[in-house]
Amino acid sequence: MSEKKRFLEPEDYIDPACPFCTEQYEKEPPVRSIPSDRVIRRLDEHLSRDDTAAAERHLLYWLREAEAGRDLRGEFLVRGELAGLYRKLGRREDALLQSAETMRLMEALHMENGMDGATAMINRATVLKAFGRAEESIPLFERARAVYEASPALGPYRLGGLYNNYALALCDCRRYPEARALYEKALSVMERAEGGEPERAVTWLNLADLETAERGPEEAEEAVNRCLSEAERLLDAPGLARDGNYAFVCEKCAPVFSYYGWFLTAGELERRAKEIYRR
Repeated sequence: MSEKKRFLEPEDYIDPACPFCTEQYEKEPPVRSIPSDRVIRRLDEHLSRDDTAAAERHLLYWLREAEAGRDLRGEFLVRGELAGLYRKLGRREDALLQSAETMRLMEALHMENGMDGATAMINRATVLKAFGRAEESIPLFERARAVYEASPALGPYRLGGLYNNYALALCDCRRYPEARALYEKALSVMERAEGGEPERAVTWLNLADLETAERGPEEAEEAVNRCLSEAERLLDAPGLARDGNYAFVCEKCAPVFSYYGWFLTAGELERRAKEIYRR
């Protein structure tokens, strides 16, 4: 043996698990994927009980797991869900950070022209709109729309959601005719969705706000009442699943009814939401 000092190499002290195993010699360990379906299923359980604290803990745990396992797709999924959660909670900086990280991962994974990439754009755009940056959101909504509308297999819920969120941003920018056209598209799309009445109700309430913003409260009063009546009818539709999504929609709609003086309807929707969350 040479008298020169010899430094130990991994092969000197690590035994392969089998004659064909070479994992320990690789410069980077293999990707360890998180169980995406289980992550989303558990998240939905927390949100159905309105337990946002548990939802956040759950997502942060799996974010650490995805980072530790170098699972970029898993990280992309979890950060997107965190962005949406923080937006709903009004946590501006957290929502902006997570949505920006999701966009970074979208580019790293070359997902810009696919459905997942389009959804990431919508999430980022919705966060920007929610925190007073509607103008910045418009190009993202438009890019996502091009991808969504080019997919014939896309479900009505996702397309209707895009139209609604895009229209809200256009309203913030006072581009009312364009927003109205998108709300009408959302209503048309959601008519094809089984159990889509709550989402259509949200669109009618958005239209009420558009009428008020564009024409003023007095001139828009008749149109607003018609929109509210349609929304109330849809929320009372027989056979609707009284689940977590329905509770969320009731919570979202109640303040709008209250704003326009429909206090009994608002109170009833709040009662329904509380009853569902208590289960």
